[in-house]
Amino acid sequence: MFRSDLFEGHVAFVTGGGSGLGRAIAEQLVRHGARVAIAGRREDVLAQTVRELGSEHVLPVRCDIRFADEVEDAVAHALAHFGHIDSLVNSAAGNFVAPTERLSTNAFKLIVDTVLMGTVHCTMTLGKHWIERGQRGSVLSISTNYASTGSAFVVPSGCAKAGVENLIKSLAAEWGRYGLRFVGISPGPFPTEGAMAQLRIHEDLLPGIDIPTLITERIPLGRLGKVQELADLALFLLSPNAEYINGEIIRIDGGETPHLAGEFSFLSDVPAEVWEKKAGGLKRQPARPAEPALSAVGGASV
Repeated sequence: MFRSDLFEGHVAFVTGGGSGLGRAIAEQLVRHGARVAIAGRREDVLAQTVRELGSEHVLPVRCDIRFADEVEDAVAHALAHFGHIDSLVNSAAGNFVAPTERLSTNAFKLIVDTVLMGTVHCTMTLGKHWIERGQRGSVLSISTNYASTGSAFVVPSGCAKAGVENLIKSLAAEWGRYGLRFVGISPGPFPTEGAMAQLRIHEDLLPGIDIPTLITERIPLGRLGKVQELADLALFLLSPNAEYINGEIIRIDGGETPHLAGEFSFLSDVPAEVWEKKAGGLKRQPARPAEPALSAVGGASV
């Protein structure tokens, strides 16, 4: 789909790059010529990713993005190793699927600190670095569909991701003059390790119901997303082909969001034969009378 040398000479800093969507994006970048620093809290996961993607292309950086000083140290380490950084991918995340009244203040804070403040720490650190050096740069942040719609049972994540979306749009307006771009991807259901783990944790809430199947049935295209599809979208948004896209958040969910939001989407469950029967009882509308012809000078003819 893309030239193998599309990102030759490019260096990316990817948070959450050891697993899930972050790893998929990092892998695509490496496959197309980039060198990548992957940041995460779990050293064993980072080490495994480096072994599988190639140590000459990938630098593991142990970092908890909740803490600004750790982010600054991680970025400094990557800069010392690669010499420069051209893009940032904010992919690290956290979530609790639970009734909000059961969450402690600390649980709520943990998600906000990881998702929103972690994104702020990374974006501010690299953004200031680029501005000071007069360097162009791109920031891609992973959001979620319920950041704009709201959703029950994921309130901390929804609040944090809504902040991330506002950060994308606000900095696109303010820092675009420095040659910095800010874009986002809003994914629907993708079968990543983290997402599937959340489903396994809560599968006892709906006994006898296969939750992935239930989710899939809500998607007009009839399937979950493929991680490769999201990684390809990320690659495009970070590439020179997207240099005029700034402040946009692109949804990739198979039509799930408009389907769930539509007032009459429930009619998708109506069998085709019922529609045929209904259509047979409708009277054909009379033909619309012909409009009077216009004269050559624009008036109606008589």
